[in-house]
Amino acid sequence: MATQTGATTEPTSHSEGVDHEASRDFTKLYQEGLVAGLVGAATVALWFLLVDTVQGRPLYTPTVLGSALFSRGAGAPWASALPNIEMVLMFTWVHGLTFVVIGGIVSHLLGLAERQPSLGFGIFMLFVFFEFVFTAGAMLFAAPVLQALAWPAIVVANLLAALSMGGYFWLRHPNLRVQP
Repeated sequence: MATQTGATTEPTSHSEGVDHEASRDFTKLYQEGLVAGLVGAATVALWFLLVDTVQGRPLYTPTVLGSALFSRGAGAPWASALPNIEMVLMFTWVHGLTFVVIGGIVSHLLGLAERQPSLGFGIFMLFVFFEFVFTAGAMLFAAPVLQALAWPAIVVANLLAALSMGGYFWLRHPNLRVQP
């Protein structure tokens, strides 16, 4: 019976090192998406806190949106809505999760664009399309809510979120090049 001496358990191929590096890059993109989403959600929340406070109704916007989302319109009309901390917290939670998911998707798309610069323009066009669909969808399906809230403030909030998330991604991807 022959025994083998000097055998090791170290990987004999380079593929495990590549898998580890790919896993690390994937984790980095998830973390990046999480932070970008939180930055975007916080930007929107702070914008509406400022707008609502200037109008003398702090927490009005998340109260209205939370009521519309979770109470199935039971709180309409919203013109006299008082701050409801439960609705504010529930809406803020859903809003934050939504932005984290969007941040994760964008982070992965930017990772692809870094490896294939020709995808960058398509990703940018997807972003423009997404913003248009969101705005048009809100105008079509949430008209009562938009009557209670100033829709220009919502558009400004989305632009501020896009700029803040875009700025964060720009810092994280300084070598990203977009080719048509």
